[in-house]
Amino acid sequence: MTDVPATTGPHPTATAAPPAAPGLRERKKQRTRATLISAAVELMHAKGYDETTVAEIASAAEVSTRTFFAYFPSKEDILFAETGQRIEDAVRRVTDRRPGEGPADALLRALLEALDTSTAAQELSGEVASRRIRLVLSTPALQAGAMRCITSAQRDLTDALLRTFPDELTPAEAAAAVGALVGALVNTALTVLPDDPASGELLDAITTAATVALRGIGTLGAPRPGPGGPSV
Repeated sequence: MTDVPATTGPHPTATAAPPAAPGLRERKKQRTRATLISAAVELMHAKGYDETTVAEIASAAEVSTRTFFAYFPSKEDILFAETGQRIEDAVRRVTDRRPGEGPADALLRALLEALDTSTAAQELSGEVASRRIRLVLSTPALQAGAMRCITSAQRDLTDALLRTFPDELTPAEAAAAVGALVGALVNTALTVLPDDPASGELLDAITTAATVALRGIGTLGAPRPGPGGPSV
């Protein structure tokens, strides 16, 4: 899990410097990574996950098997290539609490900021994304991998939320908030992605799902009633 410093309260908003453009070497690595992902998804879509070998993926991407393993530990990992980075990014954004933000606000902002990039639009839409979902839905081994990713994401986000709002949330509340959000996003993606929607349609659907889920947890952080008081 990414080690992110705890944030116990709002801090002044600073203007972050724009990230440096990747150099030639990094751009080449990104292209090779993208080519491997595309080749793997295309082969698995045509032949099936179990029938596709790492050697075939490497050959289709015009690299060696050694190069394949320099990028991915296994053929399963190639289908969840960006998951770890997305989780780390979400954790960082949640812990970057803004003045006046509550827990639900921080979760929704973190999601919307993460989606508001061209990279996210490319990764979450189009034929490769829809084929990935179909492969996961039809392959037991991939379903198990997807569940591990979901569990890891929920655990890391819950921990981030508790560190960011230590005096406003109980562990149960943080877990419920993250569970509601992640469940809504996963179910929406599984429902929408197989139809290969345009990126704008998908992002609208995900945003709507997050908003619906977070409406139910908008009271988190509010004062709790004393014994015998009204329920929330």
